[in-house]
Amino acid sequence: MAHTLLFTISNKLPGKNALGKKIKILIADRNSNVREFLRREMLAEGYSVELAENGREVLKWAYHREPADLLILDPDLPDADESLLLKKLKQRIPFLPVIFHTFFSDYLSASKIINPTEFVEKGGSSIEKLKKVVAEILNKTAGTGNVKSEAEDMQ
Repeated sequence: MAHTLLFTISNKLPGKNALGKKIKILIADRNSNVREFLRREMLAEGYSVELAENGREVLKWAYHREPADLLILDPDLPDADESLLLKKLKQRIPFLPVIFHTFFSDYLSASKIINPTEFVEKGGSSIEKLKKVVAEILNKTAGTGNVKSEAEDMQ
């Protein structure tokens, strides 16, 4: 039994959930260069990616499209009061994991409004940490966070 379970987990395709559906990430950042860079990196990891450049686009996406599995958010978006934006998102998609990808000073003010799933500070090599955090959160939300270690314990 344990061997089969490990085989199933190891054959899970990157960027897909347990049912084989492609995982969708919404990236919302004020800077087009950052949005495009994150898009390329997340596509390379096998995820489906949507982009938003302001709060209006985030809400338009949330109310008129299929929900994403995760949001990477710069809380300092143009035309958006982050507290109102996050409140509306939480009403529409209550279990949406949110990663704040911003500078520490922006995080301090925004984190008083909402407790994000995670914070990754923007910087030179933050992309590797961001990829790791995305994978960890998606594994937790899919309920597969500790399956491998439990299976190894059964041997």
